[in-house]
Amino acid sequence: ADMSLSVFNPESRLSRINDNRTDTADRYIIYCLEMAHRVSEMSEGMYDVTIRPLSAAMGFSGGEHTAELDNRQRDSLLQLVGYEKISIEGERIVKADPGMQIDLNSIAKGAVVDMAAELLEQYGVEEYLVDIGGEIFCRGTNAEGKDWTIGVETPFEGNYSMGDYLYTTVSISGVGLATSGNYRNFYTAESGKKYTHIVNPKTGENTEGTLLSATVVAESCALADAYGTMFISLGYERAVEVAEQNDIAALFIYADGEEMNTRVTPQMKHYWRGR
Repeated sequence: ADMSLSVFNPESRLSRINDNRTDTADRYIIYCLEMAHRVSEMSEGMYDVTIRPLSAAMGFSGGEHTAELDNRQRDSLLQLVGYEKISIEGERIVKADPGMQIDLNSIAKGAVVDMAAELLEQYGVEEYLVDIGGEIFCRGTNAEGKDWTIGVETPFEGNYSMGDYLYTTVSISGVGLATSGNYRNFYTAESGKKYTHIVNPKTGENTEGTLLSATVVAESCALADAYGTMFISLGYERAVEVAEQNDIAALFIYADGEEMNTRVTPQMKHYWRGR
């Protein structure tokens, strides 16, 4: 996976596509791009894996943190963003502009979870849980013969723990789960403004709003991963609309004044165990 999907490894297949050293993708990149395209269309372009020129310039996705972009810099980089500007022709990735770059961080970890789960099943394992940094796929039951119980972190700035501050739980089996949020990955510029890692592909500005985290259950972890990022990009009200219109199992934690509140879609109620 590191030699395929990573934007941090300069010799990965994706890095070589981004640098125009090759235009030939492997099956993992094609799998992620095809899934990402569907999620981009669902979100009317608010989820977009071609965001890398902007996110790297802002200090995310492997770039170095810089001062705030001015309007001219932002407008120039926006010309290199747009999921509809790339296409897959066989195994070739065709870019409308050679300066375009792809960032699969919003889906790659989930895809790796799915790969590990697939490998376990090839060896005949029927009961398992694969967890990579909170991205999960599981099948069968736990040691108690029940569905696997997964904790959802309380989304507050500075919470870098893995399970110390649980907000709620869900119980799942035979599905993938992922949580996205702005509360862990950000930096503070000299001006004092906090920059979150999710960038609006239409404006080039950072996503801010009342939606603190989105936990998603889907048929694969990769899809849950992409949906979660999509929801944070959309913001709370639009995220709820898109989730319910597309029958997505999602649990949203959002700021309600000084308090946190929860919104659960009808599909998620099957998994949610309440607070």
